[in-house]
Amino acid sequence: MAGVFARSRVLILACALAASAGWASAQDVPRTASGRADLTGTWTSRTMTPLERAPGQKLVLTREEADKLAGRTAAFFAADSKQTDPNAPPPRESSDPGGYNAFWVDPGDGYSVVKGEIRASGIVEPADGRIPYRDRAASTVLQRRIGQEYASGRGDYTDPEDLPLRERCLIGFGNTGGPGMLGSLYNNTYQFVQTETHMAMLIEMVHDMRIVPIFPTAAAARAAHRPAAITPWLGDSVGWWEGDTFVMETANVHPAQSAESSIPLTKDGRIVERFTRVGKGEIFYQFEVTDPGHYTRPWKAEYTLTAPKGSVYEYACHEGNYAMEGILGGARLAEKQAAGGAAPGK
Repeated sequence: MAGVFARSRVLILACALAASAGWASAQDVPRTASGRADLTGTWTSRTMTPLERAPGQKLVLTREEADKLAGRTAAFFAADSKQTDPNAPPPRESSDPGGYNAFWVDPGDGYSVVKGEIRASGIVEPADGRIPYRDRAASTVLQRRIGQEYASGRGDYTDPEDLPLRERCLIGFGNTGGPGMLGSLYNNTYQFVQTETHMAMLIEMVHDMRIVPIFPTAAAARAAHRPAAITPWLGDSVGWWEGDTFVMETANVHPAQSAESSIPLTKDGRIVERFTRVGKGEIFYQFEVTDPGHYTRPWKAEYTLTAPKGSVYEYACHEGNYAMEGILGGARLAEKQAAGGAAPGK
């Protein structure tokens, strides 16, 4: 893994040079038999570019700035991917035993190159690259609680429903499946299958699938949204074409997903995603979030999906997930100890 991240400088340089040549012309974009731009294929969102920028950071990085940031990340991953010492003593009681080290993760080894620019964040509007929350603390309370529980191993695990959705293998980690399809720790691969009537998007992370009906106009699509009482995982998505751009609007995201999401939404929230094929191995991906309940204004993000080598493989989450049994069993033991029952380790 250390060697992979050590290639960051070369990859950033190669991406920047390739992007500087500009997007393919319309006639060079792969098309279906009916003449539509064809999004069918395998794509990846692997990137070091986060959704938000640090306060005061500019949107576009120079090659030197990107190399410097990538070098820091490469050094961290090299240190964190070392093998565990088999002779090391067990961790102290109540200390964080750790989760994945860097050997197991694959978030990306270069910054996104969008429109020929090396980007420091996905967000392009507002100009400061920050999510314009009305109240950041209130909107992210569950995200922060889950993070604290993960780091400490302590939580109110009375029932399976107390564990986060990713732990229960219901939807993918982070926001990989969308709406607002963001990169995650690993498995950032998608398979798109396009027909004249539907767009299917298989998400590698936790086996999510978005099946989006395609309508002749935006008005017809929006009129086809299901009743607000129906709130599926990944939301209710409808799509239409605007020239060579496939547009999809998502509403009615499941409240439990929204509360844990990197992009929380109320029942009135909407996310519009746009996919534009700009070459044989590249899709320009944009999304815009509108929700007065969480945000002071609409905000936009841009990324590039690229064609990876290889295929999408099965993510067998439930079949190998023994974490829930262990977490809930540990919680029951802690309850007995608190009540003066079983001694530690019994």
